Amino acid sequence: MSIMIIGASRGLGLALADGLAAAGHRVVGVARTVPDGRAGWIAADLASPAAAARTIAEAAPEGLRTVVWNVGVWEHTAFTDAYVFAHAGASAAPGTAVDTAAADAEIETLIQTNVTAAILVLRRLLPRLLEHPNPRIIITGSTSGLRGSGRPEVAFGASKFAIHGIADALREGYREDQLGVTTLQLGYLNTDDGLDVPAGVAAQRGAGILVPVHDVVRIVQTILELSPAAFVRDLTLPAILDDRF
Repeated sequence: MSIMIIGASRGLGLALADGLAAAGHRVVGVARTVPDGRAGWIAADLASPAAAARTIAEAAPEGLRTVVWNVGVWEHTAFTDAYVFAHAGASAAPGTAVDTAAADAEIETLIQTNVTAAILVLRRLLPRLLEHPNPRIIITGSTSGLRGSGRPEVAFGASKFAIHGIADALREGYREDQLGVTTLQLGYLNTDDGLDVPAGVAAQRGAGILVPVHDVVRIVQTILELSPAAFVRDLTLPAILDDRF
């Protein structure tokens, strides 16, 4: 199976690339900077969505069956106690003036990367995907994009809500083409330990509040093994001690 992973330079994306390749799939990664030794991967900066969409579509392999959209950037102080929406995106030290223009620019880049790029890139890739009788799109969302997520990050949360909406609309627009679109709502991940670290060891990092990337790779492999008659619509994967769930 030919699979494109968009957002594959490190962390979960790189683990997905390695895990799916090890399972026998033909994998092409897309990254702003292609890691050393990854022949045939595509370099594209999703902060410039239109240019990235053209580059990715032109380099997409023949026989493409599955696209994994694994993209997500967040505000400068997101997921820390220092996050305040009024200062979101700002890198000023506490007690100093906020550079509003710089903060606005950072949030605009976040939306372009997380939302606009998803729409433009997937639109470009759809004709190639629909040549396959069993096309699939897997989108890695976030539990921050769920109603009542318990997180205050406005721009990041909004972008993940948007990703869910994109998935729903694609599913309905191309149901007759049997396009299966899955959204994985992922909780906090342990992206420090790759697949070279045993899953049991990786699961111990964070003392139960981080999900090893190994688990996400297993889930994606299972989704890809389903028959053409079935698909996974939405799947939520929080850590077992995540008290928001």
